[in-house]
Amino acid sequence: MTALVLRTRAQITEARASLVSRGLAWRTNHLAKLLRRMRLLTRQEIGDALKSWDVLQTADFAVKYVKRDEPVLDIGAFASEIPIILHRLGFTDLSGVDLNPAVRTMPYAEKIRYSVGNFLKTPFGSDSFSLITAISVIEHGFRPRALLEEMSRLLKPGGYFVASFDYWPEKISTEGIRMFGMDWRIFSKSEVEELIRTAGSYGLHPHGAMDLDADQKPIAFFDRSYTFAWLALQKAGYGAAG
Repeated sequence: MTALVLRTRAQITEARASLVSRGLAWRTNHLAKLLRRMRLLTRQEIGDALKSWDVLQTADFAVKYVKRDEPVLDIGAFASEIPIILHRLGFTDLSGVDLNPAVRTMPYAEKIRYSVGNFLKTPFGSDSFSLITAISVIEHGFRPRALLEEMSRLLKPGGYFVASFDYWPEKISTEGIRMFGMDWRIFSKSEVEELIRTAGSYGLHPHGAMDLDADQKPIAFFDRSYTFAWLALQKAGYGAAG
């Protein structure tokens, strides 16, 4: 599929259970949870249970379409479960980039190449990755052309860009709300379709069918109710679908 939508809250619970049962989920130990509750530990907890559906979709996509020794990059990698899960699935060439210097203290940092930087202008060479992942990242400070240009540059021909983001078919205003010092966007259906059209001009094309319909709002945040969407684009070239 090119695009999928989270339908119900139960899908999140089911996805988390699957990640845990397969030994893939990152589990913060009980002492760390207690210290955080007592405000004695301020380090960001790894992962977000609410993103379990997105994370599982992405991990299963990686297993299906990317070989374990192919290079993978996670953007917005600080506190992201994706590099950890892919490492546990046997992927051996993993990188992550984030503006937060604490990204270098992430789990498995001796195995995963974490670097500090802006994912819109990375230090990596062109045609470096077979898969780039972005879990709940692109809706913050969204700059479509800068994003798509850099993703296209970084991907090998036939490589994939996979992203999840906040979504509702009709436009929900988030004007004036900032997160991580950036604007926040809940993508509408027309905005996702425009993103896909713009991606085409950078050689990134839909990978399969698209279903962006939704009738439930399982996510609530900042007095907004919405859902999540998941998108997969493939760079034109060798190995790409027609």
